[in-house]
Amino acid sequence: MTNLRAAATAGLAALTVAVPQPALAAPQRPNTYVVSREPGVLPEGIAVTRDGTMYVTSVGTGAVYRGDTRERVMRPFLPAGSDGRTHAAGVHVDRLGRLFIAGYDTATLFVHAPDGRLLAKRVAAAGAALNDLVITDDAVYVTDSTSGVLWRAAIDGGEVGDLTPWITPAAFPAAPGFLNGIVATADGRVALVADQGTGEPGTERLWRVDLRDRTVTAVEVTGGQMGADGLLLDGDRLYGVVNFPDGRGGWSFAVNLAVLDPDRRTARVVRQSHPAGLEQSPTTLARDADRLLWVNSQLNAATPTPPFTVTQVPGLR
Repeated sequence: MTNLRAAATAGLAALTVAVPQPALAAPQRPNTYVVSREPGVLPEGIAVTRDGTMYVTSVGTGAVYRGDTRERVMRPFLPAGSDGRTHAAGVHVDRLGRLFIAGYDTATLFVHAPDGRLLAKRVAAAGAALNDLVITDDAVYVTDSTSGVLWRAAIDGGEVGDLTPWITPAAFPAAPGFLNGIVATADGRVALVADQGTGEPGTERLWRVDLRDRTVTAVEVTGGQMGADGLLLDGDRLYGVVNFPDGRGGWSFAVNLAVLDPDRRTARVVRQSHPAGLEQSPTTLARDADRLLWVNSQLNAATPTPPFTVTQVPGLR
């Protein structure tokens, strides 16, 4: 879920660092998807599988929508409010096809089978705001925007354990402000966690979390900010949906692309997408083969108005 954070973005357009691009995929896919035409949906999280199945959550109602990236219109998959899921934020799909859904202020992690059956509900502490998550081979880690805790539930085959506070605020070099997006390296050893800060310019951070040693250090970020909402890790490339003042009294949203060092201790922002405004308020992103898609939440729009959509990120792949 987006929390408006200020940060400097000057100088990005002048950078000319070459960034490798993924191979092209099949054409003829829409660049705009209709998640819902119902009022109050406010889409938030997105997951796209290798076969092009797309899931989008609703932070407004808790519904989850499913579609195909070759088709323009998505359809309801998990009804609003079902299983106590009145709000839904981050969503990811594991290698078994199970959906893991962060229930935001329901303080609950929901796990569903590919056919939609509820497999597990794991509850954090009362008042937790479970925002985003990442799945490794042996666990799922969930950010809590309210308390600054990183929660963990062990995964053993088909079993999902209880949520436990794995990293507490005391482990951070500075008190976390608003933990949000999270990604992990392929070996499951290191997580990168976006902190959107307190709202004051310069308070946003990107944290490097050693998930085994349970230690936290700040990533040295240059060339821009990575205190993002949603994050996407692709090898040594880190994408993040960021927001910043537009210079006219409003806010803009864009995707920043940073190149990481091999140990994930430094991040250099090298490119930025074309911006979107408050009327879109993009929250997070996912890769669909050769392109990026982001969710137009309308969370900060003056009057959120259907249809609610997912669109291709402009000017960046």
